[in-house]
Amino acid sequence: MASRRVPKVTFKERASQCQEKHVVLLSPVGKLVISGCETGVHEIKLPKMSVLPNGMEAPTCCELSNGAAAAPDPLQQCAAWLSAYFCEPSRMEQLPLPPFHHPMLQQDSFTKQVLWTLLREVKFGEAISYQQLAERAGNSRAARAVGGAMRSNPIPIIIPCHRVICSSGQIGNYGGGNLMKEWLLSHEKLQKEKLAD
Repeated sequence: MASRRVPKVTFKERASQCQEKHVVLLSPVGKLVISGCETGVHEIKLPKMSVLPNGMEAPTCCELSNGAAAAPDPLQQCAAWLSAYFCEPSRMEQLPLPPFHHPMLQQDSFTKQVLWTLLREVKFGEAISYQQLAERAGNSRAARAVGGAMRSNPIPIIIPCHRVICSSGQIGNYGGGNLMKEWLLSHEKLQKEKLAD
């Protein structure tokens, strides 16, 4: 019996098979564009920050753009989770993570292993080095590959690649820019201290 070859489907092709929708969340760090379908979130696009927002300039809560009520459930779940992250971190544990529908998070690879390890094991207000994350993901010599996984993370903030820092203690690079990474780390530290009081 001849085996049938299954054609490889790229992310763009798979996304085009979905009824892809977008919502925009106005957050303290700017506009977050969330895209996805009925099955799950495809990606979160971060704005590039040129200056750190201070308390007077940044909105204190999140707001969804018009039309978000008609968005698929995974996008609404994602927006609710991100709103809690920025504005009410104490609620995050009670909210379900939205389902993800990006091929990188479904196919077996070291990148997927790294991203899922990061999501499960590095909690709000914590940080981990590239080397430590490589060890937890099962390959202690793959710190550089961990950096590559962080660069290709389609779901930033929820899969918290901003919590991965250099062994030296320096924050390292970030897809949303180093100012964004600095802001997210500071936000988590401050909120964790408030929750501990």
